[in-house]
Amino acid sequence: MFDEQHLTLFINEIYDYYGYDFAGYSHASFKRRLERVYQMGDFVSFREFLYKIKNDAAYLTHVIEEITVNVTEMFRDPAFYKVLREEILPSLRTKPFIRIWHAGCSTGEEVYSMAILLSEEGLLSKSLIYATDLNQTVLESAKKGLFPLKLMKEYGENYRNAGGKNDFSEYYSANYGFAKFDENLSRKMVFSQHNLVSDSSFNEFDLILCRNVMIYFDRDLQDRVLHLFDSSLARLGYLALGTKETIRFTAVQKNYEQLRKEKIWKKIN
Repeated sequence: MFDEQHLTLFINEIYDYYGYDFAGYSHASFKRRLERVYQMGDFVSFREFLYKIKNDAAYLTHVIEEITVNVTEMFRDPAFYKVLREEILPSLRTKPFIRIWHAGCSTGEEVYSMAILLSEEGLLSKSLIYATDLNQTVLESAKKGLFPLKLMKEYGENYRNAGGKNDFSEYYSANYGFAKFDENLSRKMVFSQHNLVSDSSFNEFDLILCRNVMIYFDRDLQDRVLHLFDSSLARLGYLALGTKETIRFTAVQKNYEQLRKEKIWKKIN
């Protein structure tokens, strides 16, 4: 439906009007998502579609929500969380204060998973979790700590497989079809809008997690984001990526050593 000219025009207009930079996104997947949004709006022409985006801020928010991927779950990939619990957190225990950055945090399931992990290891009181995303709407959702109650059975199983020490239901209360997670967890979270494409480093971290976000970026943008993470990570800090992501064959690889088979790297230089 869209050709490269349409795609380029959309990317340029969004950047000029609102500052969102999608130039480095993989064109194939970005095009599919944009075409889906276009079809949902029942537009007569691309020009009409572009006009609505430029003149209707609420519709722009809807478009951003649709084209930025928000797929997540609590304790996703339990083996990964087991490595965090057994190998990463013990090495961070000696620090007087622990700063963690969840980049591309989406609706917050993985942020709350981390808080539970820190709590069980006795580290939550001296930790702060920064959770960022491009999408302001999902950040507002994440702040509430509300997740569908019907998912708690699946999330509880993930938690147990990740080495959970308690009854998972201890961390939330049922509330009209939703699970409301304990505010003692959210007190140690800072949610903020951040664009990995255009924004700079804002702190020094001991652990950065950005899982299954960069798979939607082209190689140049992946390199830019990895440089951002490298400049934001303390020496001997850890970088965790998604199962299909890697720092191999990148300029920052020389600064890291990989831990086992999980996509976690330790900064050594």
